[in-house]
Amino acid sequence: MPVWGGGNKCGACGRTVYHAEEVQCDGRTFHRCCFLCMVCRKNLDSTTVAIHDEEIYCKSCYGKKYGPKGYGYGQGAGTLNMDRGERLGIKPESAQPHRPTTNPNTSKFAQKYGGAEKCSRCGDSVYAAEKIIGAGKPWHKNCFRCAKCGKSLESTTLTEKEGEIYCKGCYAKNFGPKGFGYGQGAGALVHAQ
Repeated sequence: MPVWGGGNKCGACGRTVYHAEEVQCDGRTFHRCCFLCMVCRKNLDSTTVAIHDEEIYCKSCYGKKYGPKGYGYGQGAGTLNMDRGERLGIKPESAQPHRPTTNPNTSKFAQKYGGAEKCSRCGDSVYAAEKIIGAGKPWHKNCFRCAKCGKSLESTTLTEKEGEIYCKGCYAKNFGPKGFGYGQGAGALVHAQ
């Protein structure tokens, strides 16, 4: 026989939750209208909820409060802002003590502002936004090309010889084996000099 006038208690407001308005999450019951992020108060569902201890959050607020912090952990395009999370209960970090740099560039400006490595092709500074590492060295995106034909390279299509980078085709033509049977395609007898 059913018990009249009763049901589970809401995990947010503590009142009785009836079947028609019930949302279950992590073994607890909520009113549909109480199933909200504890910070921004957005409505949640099974795909947007994140749980920490007994608290429920949307994934964005959960990430801001409990996720990794620092450069590179933004939430998509245009995420530079001055929000340090005080409204989420995050205490601002104290200033870190100065640590000496390992940057081999000895100019005071470069030491203070993070001087860049030099491009292996043109010798100019290569900054993080345009840097590609190939053959263990830094390159500009525009300089990361075959030394013979100028074709753009990728880490999977590059070969290196004596500090210079080549596409696989140019490397094979210039440094590969020569003679009968080592041509570059059908009927490609190469006259080796």
